[in-house]
Amino acid sequence: MKIKTLEIKNFRLLKNVTLSLEDHTTVIVGRNNSGKTSLTEIFRRLIGDKNPSFSIYDFSLSAMQGFVKALHFKLEGRDDDEIRAEIPYIEIRITIEYPVDLEDLGILGDFIIDLDPASNVAIIAVKYALKNGKIESLFEGVADMDEGSLKIFMKSLKERIPSLFETHITAVDPTDPENTAPIEYSKFRSVLGASFINAQRGLDDVTHSEKDVLGKVLAQLFKTSQSNAAPDDMKSNSAELKVIVDDIQNKVDTDFNTQLNKLLPALGLFGYPGLSDPNLSTETTIDISNILESHTKIRYGQGNNLFLPETYNGLGSRNLIYILFQLFEFFRRYQSRQVSNSLDIIFIEEPEAHLHPQMQQIFIRKLYEIANEFSKTLNDGKPWPVQFVVTTHSTHMANEAEFEAIRYFLTSSGAERHTVVKDLRKEFRTDDLKEDKEFLHKYLTLTKCDLYFADKAILFEGPAERLMMPLLIAKRDELDLNKPQLGLQYVTAIEVGGAFAHHFYKFLDFLELQCLVITDLDSVLMTKGEKTTYPGSLVQNGSHTSNAGIKNWFAKGTEGHYLLPDCLAQTAETKVSGSRRIAFQIAEEGKTAIGRSFEEAFILANREHFGISEISENDAEVSAEKFAPENKKKTEFALKYSLENTKWNAPKYILEGLDWLAVKPVSPEMYIAEDVKQPTK
Repeated sequence: MKIKTLEIKNFRLLKNVTLSLEDHTTVIVGRNNSGKTSLTEIFRRLIGDKNPSFSIYDFSLSAMQGFVKALHFKLEGRDDDEIRAEIPYIEIRITIEYPVDLEDLGILGDFIIDLDPASNVAIIAVKYALKNGKIESLFEGVADMDEGSLKIFMKSLKERIPSLFETHITAVDPTDPENTAPIEYSKFRSVLGASFINAQRGLDDVTHSEKDVLGKVLAQLFKTSQSNAAPDDMKSNSAELKVIVDDIQNKVDTDFNTQLNKLLPALGLFGYPGLSDPNLSTETTIDISNILESHTKIRYGQGNNLFLPETYNGLGSRNLIYILFQLFEFFRRYQSRQVSNSLDIIFIEEPEAHLHPQMQQIFIRKLYEIANEFSKTLNDGKPWPVQFVVTTHSTHMANEAEFEAIRYFLTSSGAERHTVVKDLRKEFRTDDLKEDKEFLHKYLTLTKCDLYFADKAILFEGPAERLMMPLLIAKRDELDLNKPQLGLQYVTAIEVGGAFAHHFYKFLDFLELQCLVITDLDSVLMTKGEKTTYPGSLVQNGSHTSNAGIKNWFAKGTEGHYLLPDCLAQTAETKVSGSRRIAFQIAEEGKTAIGRSFEEAFILANREHFGISEISENDAEVSAEKFAPENKKKTEFALKYSLENTKWNAPKYILEGLDWLAVKPVSPEMYIAEDVKQPTK
């Protein structure tokens, strides 16, 4: 039994998203402010509050116009149904899949209202909407649609929404969405347990003022062990603790309080107590939970009876131990429930905090194994029905996770920003993308590139471009300081090789990531004999390009190599495809000679450095090939011009590409409630 999908409407950036969950672990990635925290927060509200409520600030920005339109309908005298249809609401729909042959539905049975015996889906809808009969109250005091009235109305929503809106929970028939049944909140809480490990975990480096976070987790474990449905081993340990404390309490009630009473002031000197006044005495009560939470500290044994405080261990180790403690407490809490067939979903925010890269990889790989180990050793092998949702900014975790488990949160551009959820499992499921998917998963696992988190990207062929790229960007920025400076933007640069760049095209489109692909012309000359061959050649003599990245860009699916004249005829406009642009060698300004590689293009852009500034264009290509380093010496060539001789010009094709990349997309305008425009009739 698993949660299959979450559908969220009108909550912050989550305007209208559908998120499918993996059976075990789903990894949420994306840039900052893309809605990852909103996903966790809506569950925290639903599960953590006895009566979930939201504020005006929790509604999506686009929902604000709905309030204005509803007001417009109200002033026009429309009927209540029409007005209510325009009033925004916050909703989350949780689709649960269960085995068809499940004999004991348990608490889930209350949410199954369809009559189809073949159906194995239950849908729970949690909706925060205007109460019945409260339309008049919502628009009270607003007489027209002028600017001043709209300002007053929008500000009034801050107080009116919490008092006039309420949460309804219904079971929805998957075969007939109109067929619903109200459900008590307590039953919803019973069927679905949500737990959270926050990004801010209370750990710090301060050792002179300890923060003993782990002791608080122990206190929560003790409280869980006292529930009626707790496992026998937990009850036994709890009872033994209680016996010890009871013995201490007896001692406190006698000897301790006798001595403590002697500390009371001699009030008799002031005529107190009188005949009607009681005598004062002391009573000291020992609270186990308080002892565990406030006075229990985790210690690290160092040998020779030396135990160091919790804060003396590294932050990475403490973070990992804290997460394990929390997972154990969540598991024990699940065991202590009195209902059958309930689900658990655990949100872990940024588990990478303070963990070194290798530990980050191990964590995401082993997370579900931890849950299985709890079930195996502490639950007689009965599986713990838990699903993990991990939000992360770690390239190591994102790339180590299963490729299909990634959900990419992207913020749309425009005046009304909202989150778009991209599902790698759905996007790369067709057979024609199988090769791309396998390559990408291997590549991302090996290289730990941060395409998921960057604002822009540069893909290039080899080590020379990789070493020189920072300087190439700097030189481009120095040419015109009034242009957008690429060096100040979050750009990731990735070496992919010319033979593999095309595997990234679909992935880059999926991420909607503005990307420059820098590749080589790789001119060849078709030679026919007993067998047609394509040996490398100067550009002036070439017939085709052997570059797979170029061919798949302009002529995907065609046989053979791509014609070189067609390639050279491409313009700056035709080199752009969506959010991608390709750049390959072209002639420098006022010249005709073209290099077939980065090194040759670099030489042709800096002819004076190589003593070829006075020769013909045809001879220049020959000389560029002559001076270009062999493959084994390309790194040495790049280091020389990156560290020793840095006074040179960047090749034109790279400057053009970097100029295109530097231009930022239009930034979304910040929404201001006071500026809501009056809808047209």
